[in-house]
Amino acid sequence: MSKTLGRHILVEFFGCSPDILNDVITIEKSMVNAAIEAQATVINATFHHFSPYGVSGVVVIQESHLAIHTWPEYGYAAVDLFTCGDEVNPWISYDYLKTAFEADYGSAMEINRGQADLLKRVNIDHLLKERQGTESQLEHKVKFSRNVWFTDKDENLALSLRHTGNLLYRKKSEFQTVQVLESHAFGKMLTIDNLIMTTEKDEFIYHEMITHPAMLSHAAPKNILVIGGGDGGTVRELFRHDSVEKVTMVEIDGNVVEACKEHLPQIAAAFDHPNLDLKIADGIAYVAEAAAESFDIIIVDGSDPAGPAEGLFSEEFYKNVQKALKKDGILVLQSESPHFHQKAFVELNHCLKDIFGAEAVEVYLAQIPTYPTGTWSFTMASKDGQAKLPQLDQAAANAFSEKHGLSYYDGAVHQAAFALPPFVRKMLK
Repeated sequence: MSKTLGRHILVEFFGCSPDILNDVITIEKSMVNAAIEAQATVINATFHHFSPYGVSGVVVIQESHLAIHTWPEYGYAAVDLFTCGDEVNPWISYDYLKTAFEADYGSAMEINRGQADLLKRVNIDHLLKERQGTESQLEHKVKFSRNVWFTDKDENLALSLRHTGNLLYRKKSEFQTVQVLESHAFGKMLTIDNLIMTTEKDEFIYHEMITHPAMLSHAAPKNILVIGGGDGGTVRELFRHDSVEKVTMVEIDGNVVEACKEHLPQIAAAFDHPNLDLKIADGIAYVAEAAAESFDIIIVDGSDPAGPAEGLFSEEFYKNVQKALKKDGILVLQSESPHFHQKAFVELNHCLKDIFGAEAVEVYLAQIPTYPTGTWSFTMASKDGQAKLPQLDQAAANAFSEKHGLSYYDGAVHQAAFALPPFVRKMLK
């Protein structure tokens, strides 16, 4: 069986800005940035300007190289993007350079080293017709074979999804890098800092399970606070409940909201709801400043304990959450995978028990295919110190699920989710 050892893209850019292609400093900066955008490790760069026109150069990266030669007088550049292994996606560099060079269009041929059967040459006959100004250019489109994989991983474990190679959205904020890609198996997916946040095909599992167990365990939740949840799925599920009068959502990065509104509208379906108060702000600071006994339910829909989400795993934060809950209020949060983030999972559970009381904290599980290991945990904690599971009206939960056409949650799943396997119970002792 063949194995991909490297990826090699031969690129031609047409209709580029002549001034850009003749500026060695701009070309060098663009090529280096293209490597960095693709998450490559830059080792060295060498560029040379030819008189009177043209620039040649190479960026040496740990994963191989990016090379270029330009013909400014023709608005043409030839680029060689070569990466070894699966760590760096050269198509990100391609997209970056096409914009940087102000190219009208580009053609490309991709070679997956070790997979000769995937080698297909682009039909670029239409490029000559385009230069002649003929109408036949509308009948042709550049086609290329892509075998592109996105990998969510740590140092010991990884999950990979093959995607089309089209980068639908990519923006960097001061906090993180937000992307939307289109996978073959799970549809469009939102990623943050190269971690899968949600996908079209399985998002309903996460969003139904982070909302409905707590909502149906409370007598009449009216005022809800969501920390994070920028994709909009949690808010969408909350507004299925007739008792809800207001949802305040505090998301630190507006790019997440923007990306999902544009590319994942079925998840971001409730952002225009009149009872939603959406704030682009720091959720940790918001909770710290919140008035005591303000909310019936607080949902912490954050990412893994790193970057801007790191504070969502602190004792101080959850003390402030407890203060902001009403006397019969409930906290619910995603609490990582017992397999993938065992340390964070256990430490968070102990932290919540110290604050809310051991009897008031309950862990439940759901199976989410695109989260590392597939097994994910959620945690509920009640301010009144009482376990909420026995209060569930299973018939009402079944009726709610049927009424709203839910795909994962119902009364039986609610009961079963809290039945932890022995290895998880041992972790939490």
